Amino acid sequence: MQRTVLASAVAASLASGAAHAWSLQEAAEPYSGTEIKAVFLDRPGYAAAMELIPQFEEATGIKVTWETLPYENSREFQVLEFTGGGGEIDVVLIDVVWIGEFAESGWLVPMTDFIDNSDLADPELNLDGFFPILLESFGTWGGEIYGLPFDNYSGLLFYNECILQEAGFDEPPKTWTELKDVYGPALTKDGKYAFALQSRRGETQSADSFMRVLWPFGGSLLDVDFRGNLMAGESQTGLQFRQDLMQYMPPGIVDYDHSEAVNALAQGDVAMITEWSAFYGTLTDPDSSTITDCLAVATEPEGPAGLKPALGGFSLGINSNASEDEQAASWLFIQWLTSEAMARPYVEAGGVSGRMSVYENQDIRETYTFVDPMVVSWQSGVPDFRPRFAEWPEISEIIAEVGTNMMLGNVSTEEGAEEIHEQMEEVLERAGYYDGSKEKLK
Repeated sequence: MQRTVLASAVAASLASGAAHAWSLQEAAEPYSGTEIKAVFLDRPGYAAAMELIPQFEEATGIKVTWETLPYENSREFQVLEFTGGGGEIDVVLIDVVWIGEFAESGWLVPMTDFIDNSDLADPELNLDGFFPILLESFGTWGGEIYGLPFDNYSGLLFYNECILQEAGFDEPPKTWTELKDVYGPALTKDGKYAFALQSRRGETQSADSFMRVLWPFGGSLLDVDFRGNLMAGESQTGLQFRQDLMQYMPPGIVDYDHSEAVNALAQGDVAMITEWSAFYGTLTDPDSSTITDCLAVATEPEGPAGLKPALGGFSLGINSNASEDEQAASWLFIQWLTSEAMARPYVEAGGVSGRMSVYENQDIRETYTFVDPMVVSWQSGVPDFRPRFAEWPEISEIIAEVGTNMMLGNVSTEEGAEEIHEQMEEVLERAGYYDGSKEKLK
């Protein structure tokens, strides 16, 4: 029944322009037979897109293919494509922390090229319908839109309600301190653990682990002058908190990526994880999760600085190396997939839409229990949870290495902070942030 409703909704969305001067079918006519290729990840939001794409192809005659990559390889794959001058990839996948690099390098087509084109722009595009934090963080650089929010994440607390109730808790922890000091000892026993924080070396370590404990405690990676801020008392408190929390995490937590953390909760090995909203579908799938009847979702715990949840996600942009026809076809695809009309079908297929309107539906909020805490998180989040400047990939590698050594106890939080400062500020100095040759904020 759900698939029938979804298909009907898709068909209705494709025909929605019929009563107006603009329609998708007519806009796509000059590009019928064009083939475009996207970069996708092996995650629920992309599987949802794959399910919907045949409807777009049928309506437009545009063929959509994709290259599915592990996240860890997706940036390098695209950078090699851009720098080699190739046009194999047309629809670019843009992580929140890649947009500065991709835009400043000239690898993306500004979306105003299409938004201002009445032949290509749907009058119902409604950019104001995206959550502001998503369009600003994932799609905008230097005041210019380069991508539309597609695979949208907020950090949430997923927990096993049954395990918490058995331990005498009738609600999840409200604060990080409560999670460690109260829930940690009570839930870590008999080979089971209270919490798992995905911390594998790489972007998982630097973003999902390291940055996650800075903002809630009032810390930050950089100060207003773009100088290292990790030696500040609040930053040190957050980093030391992570060290203390490790006693309530599984051994080998520094090797946990998203799949390991999600699986640990799904199999009942840990009671709580802070993970991206996109993994709700995995945790509610009886083929991959043993806790579907016990799964509950809340906002991430608050810290002394309040609710500062992790923010992540991707937008879809257009390769400047692609041909004009491929660029136009890619725009029509991106515009359609991220539209308000497609928001419900995308959510029902397992994606997380960046459109505000879909979450105003009571049935969506009741069916997908992650929605309410996610919306609260997007309204309370930090737009620059991770710095979005072009130098982030290089700095991320520094944090990943030193942050891992911190967790392993090879260096103290103070020693690690000083090491990150030294290497990070060398990168920023070379980039021109300290001599005034480069703007510090975008």
